[in-house]
Amino acid sequence: MELTHRYAFPDRFVSGAVGEPEKRVFFVQTRQGSRMTNVVCERQQIRVLAEHISQVLTELEQIGGIRSDREAGRARPWDSDPLDVPLDEDFRAGTMAITWVPETSSLKVELFAQGVYRKMAHPGALGEDDKVLQVVITLDQARDFIVRTGKLLGSHNPSCPFCGQPIWPNGHLCPRCNGYRKQLIDFA
Repeated sequence: MELTHRYAFPDRFVSGAVGEPEKRVFFVQTRQGSRMTNVVCERQQIRVLAEHISQVLTELEQIGGIRSDREAGRARPWDSDPLDVPLDEDFRAGTMAITWVPETSSLKVELFAQGVYRKMAHPGALGEDDKVLQVVITLDQARDFIVRTGKLLGSHNPSCPFCGQPIWPNGHLCPRCNGYRKQLIDFA
């Protein structure tokens, strides 16, 4: 028997990450009231999910199924808050699916635990530990997910080639070079 986490129009459907650059753990977090599900994803999975949601929205706009982002207007402000805690992993994502739900003008996003999608082809093969996240989200939540994921993945700071720590926009004092750093830009 599989464990399905179902949400219809949750309070939050966001991407986020914790940890140092190069060692971050990425999450898709869904919360409705006090109920919350945290799915661990690879960086590429988060990127691909956001790209595919964007592609679905673009195709729907082109065929006239929905209004464009500029025409739609926002019902609520963009969600830029940090991930909710506790940040316990419910499962690791494998296969993901996106479906258009025309009756409610919404998207259904499904994240299957690693290996679950393959087992679904064989009825009765699902085990007790097989988990699925099914979330029906508004178009605003879909657009927010795309923007937030873009900012999340764009915030990657390069690592120092000597010590591996992040190099921030205002510089980096490298412990392997005894704090010495060469000026990056010559103002002469």
